[in-house]
Amino acid sequence: MLVRYTRDESGKTVQQALIYTSEEHKIQSKDIDPEAMKIARRLRASGHSAYVVGGAVRDLMLGKHPKDFDIATDAQPNRIRRLFRNSRVIGKRFRLVHIFFNDDIIEVSTFRSENSASFQNEYGEIEEDVKRRDFTVNALYYDPVAEQVVDYVGGVEDVRERRLKPVIPLDRIFAEDPVRMIRAVKYATSGNLKMAGKLRRLIKRSANLLAQISPSRITEEVFKILLSGHSSAIIRECIGFGLFPHMIPNVCKLTESDPAFRETVLTRLAEFDREVKEGNERRRSRAIAYLAADFLYTKTATGAAGRIVFNEAFTDIKRFIQPIVPANKDVEMGLVYLVRRRKNYLKAGMLESTPPSDRPYHPDAEPRRSSSADRKSADRQAAGRKAGRSGSGRSSSRRSGTSRAASPRPRPSGSAPTQPDARSEAAPGH
Repeated sequence: MLVRYTRDESGKTVQQALIYTSEEHKIQSKDIDPEAMKIARRLRASGHSAYVVGGAVRDLMLGKHPKDFDIATDAQPNRIRRLFRNSRVIGKRFRLVHIFFNDDIIEVSTFRSENSASFQNEYGEIEEDVKRRDFTVNALYYDPVAEQVVDYVGGVEDVRERRLKPVIPLDRIFAEDPVRMIRAVKYATSGNLKMAGKLRRLIKRSANLLAQISPSRITEEVFKILLSGHSSAIIRECIGFGLFPHMIPNVCKLTESDPAFRETVLTRLAEFDREVKEGNERRRSRAIAYLAADFLYTKTATGAAGRIVFNEAFTDIKRFIQPIVPANKDVEMGLVYLVRRRKNYLKAGMLESTPPSDRPYHPDAEPRRSSSADRKSADRQAAGRKAGRSGSGRSSSRRSGTSRAASPRPRPSGSAPTQPDARSEAAPGH
């Protein structure tokens, strides 16, 4: 272990950070996303520092395979944009850079100032940036070139002891950003991390602060939970902490008034967690389908009818998941899936009759954050598509597993959704 020192205001030498070598932190470079490595190397070659940060470092140290790799650097957004032509600057209050590699996106942020308020554009040094992180396990900086973990806040020991400790003082952490309560529950549940009693009690007392959060931010957090592979357990914990009424209130009302329905929904989400873990499911449309399935089939008039009326079912689902604001296309595709899986549900009480490992997976073309665990599979799929171009369009469509009849046609914004071909209801489940 190495130690980084600095001098305090009196000129005295004090310890600033611990630096863990590859033999100590056990992170292997082969587990780092290749595109993240390219970004870090280019930034370093251009005279800047670059670290993998956040949940990726935490997950790697817990022996997991991260879905996302974020980079933090001292380079400012405009400089990053000049270095990477395949990038775009996003955000107004705090600007970030998204770097695109085909369908993968890697987020690059500039070190934030300790004095920056909330998401304002005030940049600083790494020693300041670490104090803006939410929890110690997310405040680790991995240098992929030197293969070292830089720890300013004792995060390595907290990961090893599976503790969730805040970096920001308790009197500020949720007042500054109430969404951190949802994230705390998510991290603790998915990572099997222990929260101290003070932190748990503060979350329960502060749950009402979520009422001030915009629907767009709640939407992002809910989909991160649904696609985490631990959605059933996380939502159960959110219910216990009193957070769920501020996340999806209509779902919460039904689950509170009908405990049996609550357990049914949580069981359905556990099935979806299996799809995420074993089938590498990443589609928001499919997450919506699993969340709304039992509501549509058992709590709506159109679901109880002999044939699902598409426009009515679309409206029912949109109301059910408010204030979540997914793209209409995702709701439509989720509903198409539910129409086609209705017979499976009525016959076996499940949406899928075969486990993920026994059936092909064909994800929708959705831009997503980078995941190194998926890259080899994506390369194989790309090679298959290239080889398929030599065949007929009809056979290529069959190999891809897509159905033109099942996909809703593009429509003007704000218009009613297009009803799919009635034959889709009779399509066999796989």
